[in-house]
Amino acid sequence: MKKLGLLIICLFPLIASAQNADSAWFVNNYIKKEVSIPMRDGAKLFTSVYLPKDQTEKHPILMTRTPYSCAPYGTGYRAYWRNFMIKYCKEGYIMVIQDIRGRWMSEGTFEVVRPFNPNKKTNKDIDEASDTYDTIDWLVKNLDNNNGNVGVSGISFPGFYATEAALSGHSALKAVSPQAPVTDRFFGDDDHHNGVLFLMDAFDFHVGYGFSQPRPAPTTLPAKTYPINTNDNYAWYLKMGALPNFTKASGDSLKFWSDMMVHPNLDAWWKARDARSGIKDVKPTMLVVGGLFDAEDGYGTWKTYEALVKKSPATNSKLVIGPWFHGQWASRDGTHLGNIQFGSKTNEWYEDNIEIPFFNYYLKGKGSVDTISKATVFFSGENKWRKLPQWPPADASPTPIYLKANGKLSFETPKDEKLLFDSYVSDPAKPVPYTEKVHEYRTREYMTDDQRFASRRTDVLTYNTDTLVNDITLGGPVVADLLVSLSNTDADFVVKLIDVLPDNEPANPTTKYPMGGYQMLVRAEIMRGRYRSSFSAPEAFVPGKPTQVKFTLPDVAHTFKKGHKIMIQVQSTWFPLTDRNPQQFIDIYHAKDADFVKETINVYLDKSKLILPVIKYR
Repeated sequence: MKKLGLLIICLFPLIASAQNADSAWFVNNYIKKEVSIPMRDGAKLFTSVYLPKDQTEKHPILMTRTPYSCAPYGTGYRAYWRNFMIKYCKEGYIMVIQDIRGRWMSEGTFEVVRPFNPNKKTNKDIDEASDTYDTIDWLVKNLDNNNGNVGVSGISFPGFYATEAALSGHSALKAVSPQAPVTDRFFGDDDHHNGVLFLMDAFDFHVGYGFSQPRPAPTTLPAKTYPINTNDNYAWYLKMGALPNFTKASGDSLKFWSDMMVHPNLDAWWKARDARSGIKDVKPTMLVVGGLFDAEDGYGTWKTYEALVKKSPATNSKLVIGPWFHGQWASRDGTHLGNIQFGSKTNEWYEDNIEIPFFNYYLKGKGSVDTISKATVFFSGENKWRKLPQWPPADASPTPIYLKANGKLSFETPKDEKLLFDSYVSDPAKPVPYTEKVHEYRTREYMTDDQRFASRRTDVLTYNTDTLVNDITLGGPVVADLLVSLSNTDADFVVKLIDVLPDNEPANPTTKYPMGGYQMLVRAEIMRGRYRSSFSAPEAFVPGKPTQVKFTLPDVAHTFKKGHKIMIQVQSTWFPLTDRNPQQFIDIYHAKDADFVKETINVYLDKSKLILPVIKYR
């Protein structure tokens, strides 16, 4: 550890020196302008423009629209030199960043997810696509020395605005890259997964961080925040209790939180806020980027690409998935996540071989994109990039793996027709934590965390294969198909797919964490049982009646190596990552603390399975 510390100390001046040199270069070679661009309805959106001083050629425009501020305001320069965006500057791009409507210094009214309007009839019919169109139109007509080609990119919420930009229809918009785009807040991004509230993320973002706070006028000041003063988020969220207590703490001004509390089921309100709703005949070339282990918007990446392929097949759409947490591809570090190593600087490979060549080709006519496949996906476990002609891979075969007696897991088709089951008692007062350690905020590393702590709980069912004699590679969505019965009328089901490392696996050389027997989380998802037949029309369970609960987990790209084991865990709480189900068929968003009850849950063996997208071993 002393040697590592010394190495960091020695390297830090070099890193700082490189950044200082880049910052000096940027300030010396770029001019900053702040402009307020008029929209069709009269609102003006505050925009920072960084123009190359170079006059020897015309320059393309690369834009990001954001709710997180285009600061610094005034004479200060945005620190593009702190990440790989400085490479675009050295390629001579005009860099544009804009405060979206109703945020920070832009005029107008902010809406957390403004629905796409396909039937605009007057200048008052606006959405994020029209705001993008009007911005692009102004930029290409008013910025000196631009070449008439525009690209848009953005990560997370700006990824949502990138998707909307692609729907604008402006002829100058040639290439768009939605990256970890917020896409569907009911099914899988940020606030909910399959209708289950992702409590920590939703409350901390909208209330704690103050994102949904109303803003009376354009301002450079951040929103009012709600202090979550704790070093133990599990204890704090448990003490807060039922969801009405969180709503009371949020106050009366957070419209999006309040709206969620009165829209517990999938309805027209949620459907209008699905970013995929407007995808049709998309003209610009699309590069959809995300992380295998994105704890926030992994769903949006897979589903945005899927929607482009299905709803806009003529669009030139490409997919890149790396072994990254949320936004890690832009952070100059893609070598590991938590205790899991990926063997190389995956982010740098992506930047230099995919993203920058992509925009250079479509906006500058430079280089080639022949080496960029339809789908470029990193497979964890084997730690290799695979360049594929489609996603999911054509040779991925849906293959069931069954939960067996005595904690066994097998691909062998069951022969016994008896209804055997394993049971556990789910207690909302003592929910299963999502991670072992005590934390202040939700971690990003939980996506690959060791699950041995959960295996030791009596309210978690655990099943293992025998030691694998060959590699098994999965590529595509995983389907959980459970047969269960309950002692009450509702329950949640968390299903985890886990890679168990050999007992002789050496310790992590950096963290010294014991990796022998490590239970690496590969993928997990939650399902609210009441939605098993319909997300729009929830249905109570009949106590004691065997009932199917079937749902899809996000896609995986992982190789279980020879000598490893495949593990599946089933549980009913995942706290405080998700809210707690009272385990009664009542309105959870208006439940009382006294409504939460224990429940016995039976999971039927041989009838319950996961359907894995197995790629033929090669």
